[in-house]
Amino acid sequence: MKAIRFTLFLLIFFALSACEKEKAPIAATVDQTVLMYLPWATDLLSYFQTNISDMESAIAGDILKKERVIVLLSTSSTKAELFELKYQNGKCIRIPLKSYTSPALTTAGWITSMLEDVKTFAPAYRYGMTIGCHGMGWIPVQAMSKARSSSEKYHWEYEGAIKTRFFGGRSSEFQTEVSALAQGITNAGIKMEYILFDDCYMSSIEVAYELRNVTDYLIASPTEIMVFGMPYTDIGPHLVGKVDYDAICKAFLDFYRNYQMPYGTIGVTACRELDPLAGVMKEINTACTFDTSLRASIQPLDGYTPVLFFDYGDYVTKLSNKRPDLLEKFKLQLERTVPYKQHTDYYFTGNFSRKIKVNTYSGITTSDPSLHSFAATKKETLWYQATH
Repeated sequence: MKAIRFTLFLLIFFALSACEKEKAPIAATVDQTVLMYLPWATDLLSYFQTNISDMESAIAGDILKKERVIVLLSTSSTKAELFELKYQNGKCIRIPLKSYTSPALTTAGWITSMLEDVKTFAPAYRYGMTIGCHGMGWIPVQAMSKARSSSEKYHWEYEGAIKTRFFGGRSSEFQTEVSALAQGITNAGIKMEYILFDDCYMSSIEVAYELRNVTDYLIASPTEIMVFGMPYTDIGPHLVGKVDYDAICKAFLDFYRNYQMPYGTIGVTACRELDPLAGVMKEINTACTFDTSLRASIQPLDGYTPVLFFDYGDYVTKLSNKRPDLLEKFKLQLERTVPYKQHTDYYFTGNFSRKIKVNTYSGITTSDPSLHSFAATKKETLWYQATH
């Protein structure tokens, strides 16, 4: 079936054409290369620079053995830089690799070209990728713009709202679909060990299913994430070498419990388990009909009205509550699919700048029961097609 174009708000103004670069020999293959992918995001540049500095602090602890860390940072709406973070004499230094200039390019072709540069400069047996910018889960670019009413606000538009990671570029020409990300990675001949989204709402069952063939694990937040983003000083050592997903989640939680805005959620999806989960979900959807009177009782994980992103585990529990055999089968498979997750007692949303209690948490969301206009195209998602 024709795959829907999913939304990842990567405000990209990069280039297929590049400025002159230093010619350097291709380094010997290492065990792992981690790419920090930081495209232009209007007013997030200072936060991205903090993220890089925090990763540099981690690297200064001499954590790199047979690994390399490469950064792609957009420094303006028309320029981006590729450089390496390297340990040297007790500190972390930056080694320039390549510069880019171009109008906005949000295509799979650009992503492939950029990843091929990374492979040339830092070939490795394994690749990990962090993506720091903006996210709106699976919602397609055009679906949002067409469905929006004149009075409807996005969560970053509320006056005086405390910033979360979804704040910045607001028009479709600066947005990339998740399907384009998947195609770009595929065309580069890479399968990621993990993709970490340092963005809002990206721990979504619909997003994970779209990316299941291009990464082994998906690390993301099912809610908005504060504008500070991931605490790379704390999680950096667990992202390189032998990746420790449980430690990443625990370090994330420890940081946000003590942060000035103590709100944070994270989940890790094992992508190899998504097809078995889809099989169980199809059984449930065939055997069960959702009692719509229960919709208001499902754990919301956003601030929208109607709710756009529901806790996936809570939704299926209420959907299959009259079939305990299927519910138990689902719970066992969901635990295998999202084996690591953490959350603070409350999450924060920019919609009226408020906190919402987390009563039930599975580490991943779904829009299946949503009545929000943004979710009007949910039947076109690969996940919906696989499970109904």
